[in-house]
Amino acid sequence: MQQSNYGSTKFTSEEDSTTLLALPLPLPESSSPTIHHQNSSSISRTEHLGKHRQYWRDVILGINDGLISTFLLVAGVAGSGLTNTDILLTAIAGSLAGAVSMASGEYVATKSQNDVLQGEIGLERTHIRDFKREELAEVIPYLQLIGIPSEKSDLRDRLMAHYDNDSEALLKLMVALEFGVVEKEGRSPLTAALVSGFLFFLGSLPSLLPFVAKDQTPQVGFLVAAVATILSLFLVGGIKTWATRGNCWTAAVENLTIAGCGGFLAYAVGKCFDSIVR
Repeated sequence: MQQSNYGSTKFTSEEDSTTLLALPLPLPESSSPTIHHQNSSSISRTEHLGKHRQYWRDVILGINDGLISTFLLVAGVAGSGLTNTDILLTAIAGSLAGAVSMASGEYVATKSQNDVLQGEIGLERTHIRDFKREELAEVIPYLQLIGIPSEKSDLRDRLMAHYDNDSEALLKLMVALEFGVVEKEGRSPLTAALVSGFLFFLGSLPSLLPFVAKDQTPQVGFLVAAVATILSLFLVGGIKTWATRGNCWTAAVENLTIAGCGGFLAYAVGKCFDSIVR
């Protein structure tokens, strides 16, 4: 028998190993995503997005920014009376500059966030080494938040004894509960940069491609760009709600309203400047 350093509960090392928090185990890659329940074969469980969910921010931000900002740029220069070629060159320059800016900004931001987190983890490791009693005391409120009330003192004491004896496990627990981060949810700066930059460029295409045809007026090109952007915004709204399990129409209308108001304002400002300059 091993005497716990936390409380007076006695337990064996075998018992100690079974008192970890009951976290769900990941399904094997070959497992079927549909689980049939005992009472009904028609009920299925939707699986989580998995290891790529931490990059959905970059996906939505990149393509939304590409769609809206490029359309606003095109609306502004189309309203100012530029030719098709001028609008196309402006859109290409804005698309490339925006993609590079988005990628580099996301790389620096993600790397900085990771560096800050690593610094916090290093400080937490020092706290556990030098002030373990105080760190263990911080665990108790978190245990209550995840469903281990103070009434279950026996279970709580066993958990506390485990983390008292395993500093690395205590560090992982504090990082997950205090900082809200687990190791597999980490974001790669390079991946975040490539995803956001590429999708920004992809989002700029509906506003850019209509002006490739030189035998049409800028007004027709702008109208085609507006329709293509609207359809793309609805598509992005649908993809976003697939990931968030939200309402497709709400997300699509939200995207459309923002782009529509911005496009109208940009076109009006372009017209205003055109009348002043000319």
